[in-house]
Amino acid sequence: MPSLPGTTVAHQLVVAIRQKCTPEEVVNILKDIPNSGYSGEEMSDGSFNALKIDVFVQTLLNLGSKSFSHSFAAISKFHSVFRALAETEEAQICILHNIFELWSSHQQMMVVLIDKLLKLQIVDCSAVATWIFSKEMTGEFTKLYLWEILHLTIKKMNKHVIKLNSELSEAKDKLAKADSSSSDSEDDSSHKRKKPITHADKPSEEVVERMEEKLEAANVNQKRLFLIVFQRFIMILSEHLLRSDTDGRDPDTDWYRWTIGRLQQVFLMHHEQVQKYSSTLETLLFTSDLDTHILEVFQQFVALRA
Repeated sequence: MPSLPGTTVAHQLVVAIRQKCTPEEVVNILKDIPNSGYSGEEMSDGSFNALKIDVFVQTLLNLGSKSFSHSFAAISKFHSVFRALAETEEAQICILHNIFELWSSHQQMMVVLIDKLLKLQIVDCSAVATWIFSKEMTGEFTKLYLWEILHLTIKKMNKHVIKLNSELSEAKDKLAKADSSSSDSEDDSSHKRKKPITHADKPSEEVVERMEEKLEAANVNQKRLFLIVFQRFIMILSEHLLRSDTDGRDPDTDWYRWTIGRLQQVFLMHHEQVQKYSSTLETLLFTSDLDTHILEVFQQFVALRA
């Protein structure tokens, strides 16, 4: 019986990692894996190499499976390999699928590992949201750990935006104070003023501009994350309502009530951030032609915030 594709490389990788190899050596071992599907056919469309990701993630995390700290150490040591493999959102989703395959029976391990991948910027928040709503995760959809992952992902994005906002305000404040103190005349009351901001403390206008660009990019990513989450909710709820209508069944099932409840929870838990994008959500997703059951959730949120 022929071995699975990538088995030989996986064995080489196990030996190399146990012998404390470097990330560069891992990359060298992985380069021999062809970009093929599981049928073994060569993929020439330039898409990410799923087999390479499978072999690396499964081998590394299997070796680090003794404890959380073993897994964290393995991810940190081979951070650069993860980053190189996770260039696209599809590749990041492939990494998440591999973690699920390996740890589906240990939900807390999945939560902490995905949190770690987000912290190290190996996966983006949008990739995690897309993965949660993917067809492969349908069987897990009503399990609490998946929603713990979704909310920690949204919170991480929100914290990032708040931090950049605060840093930018502080920099602008310093710039304004430095400018005003340099134009102030040296009068007798100058000693009463707070210690003036020195030239060394003063951020340059270029630095402030770069901070503005970073904040703008973070806002774009935050908006995209909410659009993905709400769009996926709308898709699965609309499919359920349409199927129920076609089959002549009552749509008001436990799954339906649970999913509507989860949608309401996203609105309420992250209301301050969602509020910023409510007009975009109304224009793009929660439109008048949407089923009234789904639209009502959005309208109730808007009414609460009015």
